[in-house]
Amino acid sequence: MQSHTLIRKDYYRIYGKWPGRFIFKEMMSPNFRYLYFFRKASKYKKRSFLGIIYRLILYRYQVKYGFQIYPETDIGEGFYLGHWGTVIINPEVKIGKNCNIATGVTIGRTNRGSKEGVPVIGDEVWIGTNAVIVGNIKIGNNVLIAPNAYVTTDVPDNSIVVGNIAHITQNENATVGYINNKI
Repeated sequence: MQSHTLIRKDYYRIYGKWPGRFIFKEMMSPNFRYLYFFRKASKYKKRSFLGIIYRLILYRYQVKYGFQIYPETDIGEGFYLGHWGTVIINPEVKIGKNCNIATGVTIGRTNRGSKEGVPVIGDEVWIGTNAVIVGNIKIGNNVLIAPNAYVTTDVPDNSIVVGNIAHITQNENATVGYINNKI
């Protein structure tokens, strides 16, 4: 998908309206600014002129705002970063559309054992503050991962995950009221 289209959809998720011709005022938001340059850096090859420029700008914002989300990360449309602050996502992770991630979240790789690998996260997933999701696991669609949850097992669709070690409860309305302005 075109980065321009992804940027518009991310914008909609954040502001609840489609962007106008100029988005200068909205670029003051650290979350949107980071997502804008993330999408631009993702669009261009690593060694192309624009790819290098956008990656340098993105790196500056990684350091400034604490986001460690690389252009290689496969993130679907309508991505929403709730607050700026430390967010770490392994570049091999796949995240679906209409996902929310709060501050302090880590989504990473496990390098040993039966769950060696990275998570795949479905559509309409809300991940709360300081949640940790690691290993070769699948998080289904319409899942709410509560703050401070530690997730190392597969999570089925329509679930709420709470605790360390994660306790999973089925709930058809898991993300109702948590994910707004869906694409």
